[in-house]
Amino acid sequence: MATKSKIEWTEMTWNPVTGCSKISEGCRHCYAERMARRLKAMGNARYANGFRVTLHDDLVDLPRRMRLPRLIFVNSMSDLFHEKVPTDFIRRVFDTMAACPQHTFQVLTKRTKRLRELARELPWPRHVWIGASVEDERVLGRPDDLRAVPAHIRFLSCEPLIGPLDKLTLNGISWVIVGGESGPSARPMEPTWVESIRRQCDVAHVRFFFKQWGGVRKDLAGRELNGRTYDDMPLLRATVTDRAHEPLRLPLLTG
Repeated sequence: MATKSKIEWTEMTWNPVTGCSKISEGCRHCYAERMARRLKAMGNARYANGFRVTLHDDLVDLPRRMRLPRLIFVNSMSDLFHEKVPTDFIRRVFDTMAACPQHTFQVLTKRTKRLRELARELPWPRHVWIGASVEDERVLGRPDDLRAVPAHIRFLSCEPLIGPLDKLTLNGISWVIVGGESGPSARPMEPTWVESIRRQCDVAHVRFFFKQWGGVRKDLAGRELNGRTYDDMPLLRATVTDRAHEPLRLPLLTG
């Protein structure tokens, strides 16, 4: 289950774990939960358990069989650091990532306390990025946990952004993604919230990526800010190619 992705800041998703549970307001209208229910209704065997945490042992080694370099979002349908994911399973996933330097892996979690606790037990090669979801000021402890992780690239995903984040501490952070909530009952995102984060990134020399305004029809709302798109992201270690073998012309990582 490695799938080409429409998410603007990655190429494909890899889900050795599916299913999750809500821990903060950013989870209220979880897109992954809606998708899991839809896939279960369609008879997809991977989602026979719906959105209950499920381990897929047969998928742990999948990236080892992928020769061409890929930018891979890990567990788009779960949280690798969920309390129901055994530590040994997390280690296996990290061992696979460490063994695949041809790829760049993007791991995103809301469970940063467990991440921080386990960080010293896990390998952190340069091609494994780690991120924390930060949807409003109530979860500003997550970036602090993230800074304790010895990863080369640490990033924040401020999506869904449901409140102002005027006091971000961006020391040790390489990249910030901002996006509004999408789908049914989407909560609005104020332009001033986005501008505040963009300015903070400018001051701190942190790369800024504006993903979307969101809303019920995110395709209509678009992703332009100030009349332009913001697609900044950390530089990749290797040129990433798509399924048609055409280079995406992303520069090599330096430093």
